[in-house]
Amino acid sequence: MASSSNNPNDNTEDNQNDGYGEQNMEMGNYMGKRFEQYFQQSFQNMFNSYGEDQESSRPKQRRAYVERDRQEGHNRLWNDYFSDIPTYPTTYFRRRFRMNKSLFVRIVEKLSNEVRFFRQKRDALGKPGLSALQKCTAAIRLLAYGAAADTVDEYLRLGETTARSCLENFVDSIITLYGDEYLRRPTQEDLNRLLYVGEEHGFPGMIGSIDCMHWEWKNCPTAWKGQYTRGTGKPTIVLEAVASYDLWIWHAFFGSPGTLNDINVLDRSPVFDDILQGRAQEVNFSVNGRHYNLAYYLTDGIYPNWAAFIKSIPLPQGEKATLFAERQESVRKDVERAFGVLQSRFAIVKNPALFWDKAKIGKIIRACIILHNMIVEDERDARMQYNFSEFQQGEGTSSSQEAQSYSTTMATNIRNLMDNRLRVRDKKIHDRLQADLLEHIWQKFGFTQNIT
Repeated sequence: MASSSNNPNDNTEDNQNDGYGEQNMEMGNYMGKRFEQYFQQSFQNMFNSYGEDQESSRPKQRRAYVERDRQEGHNRLWNDYFSDIPTYPTTYFRRRFRMNKSLFVRIVEKLSNEVRFFRQKRDALGKPGLSALQKCTAAIRLLAYGAAADTVDEYLRLGETTARSCLENFVDSIITLYGDEYLRRPTQEDLNRLLYVGEEHGFPGMIGSIDCMHWEWKNCPTAWKGQYTRGTGKPTIVLEAVASYDLWIWHAFFGSPGTLNDINVLDRSPVFDDILQGRAQEVNFSVNGRHYNLAYYLTDGIYPNWAAFIKSIPLPQGEKATLFAERQESVRKDVERAFGVLQSRFAIVKNPALFWDKAKIGKIIRACIILHNMIVEDERDARMQYNFSEFQQGEGTSSSQEAQSYSTTMATNIRNLMDNRLRVRDKKIHDRLQADLLEHIWQKFGFTQNIT
């Protein structure tokens, strides 16, 4: 008798039962997935409907409107400073606006005529908006005092957002309208004046002093803090500048991270681009019987021994070296004074920068430098202590002369560029010029110092 395992009919039934079981399992899984999807979709629709019902039931919050009476703010400002008989005298205006009234009025008139933002407009009800005086005054106060944007609200009658907009448009307009004139290269007359004053100070061929300043960046992005933080533990941005005896800033390079020192900033700076590309005016001067043809800057000890730099003597030995160090360090302080006046004049540069955008910070300091130079030009004649009647070429006894013929085209090949680079960085010329200046200063001031 055969066993049941060998019965073919039994195998057929088992196979059919297994097929039905698999189909039932697949159907159950499919139905379970479809039910889960349907449940989740229904729950999400119910949740969204509940949220919409809740939002529709809430009262909508309207933006707070404050009737500031802008015309009253304009009238008060006009009566205080700009009327025929103002409340405050010119000394108060000079201290609070950081410039003379005539210069400020000239700026306001130019901005109101050429920049649409500063023109007075009317709203839909016909009410006059903020005047150009109010907008420019708000921007100047924010730059001068470095305070929050809403500090001008009570006096000038404009809100925080409007005050910040006035500042940004004022900065952009100053750069656009005055940047080419007040951040220019030295003209022939400027260069003659700088060389004349350098000769009077005992440094023929000197056209200014160069140094760097750090501006703290309070709201520096966290991801950048390691790049901008050094020493003090606070992120800073570096400003490299060249300033002359009258505190005019001729060169400004801003934006380098605070971890860089003066040499690293110099490697990125375009201060010598004109010389390297053959666009700079050639300056010929003689010191101690030797002739030179490259103007130079006074620097502190960190800068390299290049022909374009003259440094002090760290440990002077003897009367000649001591006198040279004293004269060099006293004249080099012009750039330090320029930084101090810039920060005192515009406290926004002295206080930590509150903007997040680095581009806006760069525009602010650029506009402050332009305004600083405008103030220097406006007040230069009143403080001038030099007689510049001997500027003209061929007159006077000055040994520093600007060449009337110079190249105004870029270097035609890489060799010319490299030759100019080597000329600027020549250490032998630096050592020889420093030795000649030491003898020249001793001959010019040493006898007077011994008498006193």
